[in-house]
Amino acid sequence: MEYQYPIDQDWSTEEIVDVIKYFESIEMAYEKGIDREQFMNAYRRFKEIVPGKAQEKNICDDFEEQSGYSSYRTVKLAKERSAGDKLKMQK
Repeated sequence: MEYQYPIDQDWSTEEIVDVIKYFESIEMAYEKGIDREQFMNAYRRFKEIVPGKAQEKNICDDFEEQSGYSSYRTVKLAKERSAGDKLKMQK
């Protein structure tokens, strides 16, 4: 990994760790695959920290620009799948 995760300086240490876990779950979806529920748990926690759509879009766009991994497409696939499914994204 040769990029930095987009974080907000106003977040607590716990919130920063949880946002990083969310971005790591997106990376896993692209690189190895991830259990849908594990991903959705990370996403729900991310949405507690970043409830606004505009802020979410800015943060996720920054992440995609640096990593090439789409948060939007990963969440969309996760919502289309059923519990117990594995998410495996294609670049």
